[in-house]
Amino acid sequence: MLHQNHPDPKEQTVVVLGASPKPIRYAYQAVMRLHEHGYDVVPVHPKVSHIEQIPVVNDPHRIQKPVHTLSLYVGPARSRGMIQDIIDLAPGRVILNPGTESQELERALEAAGIPYEHACTLVLLRTGQF
Repeated sequence: MLHQNHPDPKEQTVVVLGASPKPIRYAYQAVMRLHEHGYDVVPVHPKVSHIEQIPVVNDPHRIQKPVHTLSLYVGPARSRGMIQDIIDLAPGRVILNPGTESQELERALEAAGIPYEHACTLVLLRTGQF
């Protein structure tokens, strides 16, 4: 039974920016765990069409539904050029996974009123805190 303050995962779209088709990568593992937990997971990768059976979006501008969470797996050097894309998605929150921390992105998120947290999506899922 779901608690009232925890909506059904199927109603929550989670974008994984920097998704990977390589099983050894944490970004791949996050996509698979989110999918297993029942989230509407939208992996974003510029050159891949699927990660396992999950369709991949090549450009965040193609995401036309409300985004509950954006889980970031792109380092600051690459995310710098994606800041406006992230702001335009207007996610309910952004998870800055280890290695993705960026003062520039954090300032932009704060200015846009988008909450963010320094956390690990895999740990949050594993501990029931996602």
